[in-house]
Amino acid sequence: MTSPEMRGTPRLVAPPPAVREPAVLSGSYRFRSIALVADYPDTPAAARHTARHVLGEWGLAGLADDVELCVSELVGNAIHHATPDGRRVQLAGERRVVVAFRYWPRSLFVEVSDEDSTPPTLPAGDPVDPSTGSEDALLAEGGRGLFIVQSLADATWWAPADQGGKSVFCRFDLAEERERSAETRFTSGS
Repeated sequence: MTSPEMRGTPRLVAPPPAVREPAVLSGSYRFRSIALVADYPDTPAAARHTARHVLGEWGLAGLADDVELCVSELVGNAIHHATPDGRRVQLAGERRVVVAFRYWPRSLFVEVSDEDSTPPTLPAGDPVDPSTGSEDALLAEGGRGLFIVQSLADATWWAPADQGGKSVFCRFDLAEERERSAETRFTSGS
């Protein structure tokens, strides 16, 4: 190390190996999902029950009614309209619906996936005059469920899945929910 050719020559010294911890998502991130067979008669009820249970566990019971209704509409759409993209390979050939919940400190995301890549559609048509007196003229036959979801959620969108099928998402912003909860506590004297 003290030889004439080594003096004055910079040396690269490797730092000691760093202790590596496994990657951990934020402690406030939560995830829950359930895979359901679309053709079972209790599938919509199981999806609604799961939504209410998960939100209760996560301290978001104030959103349970809206989220449960959105889950019910999206699962109902998947059951009634989704046809697998030319294959029936999942769950022993049964059509499946997956409902996922993701919770971050500021948002709750709900995802309903099915095996049909056909985009969901909202009702389209001409403006309607409510003075005609016909309730049937006010809403189109199809698309009312997605209209309800868009009305309740802060954002709604869909995306095709790489392996076929699609996911429909809705986002609920939690800052507003916290404000509503605080206002309720304040006005009720709790």
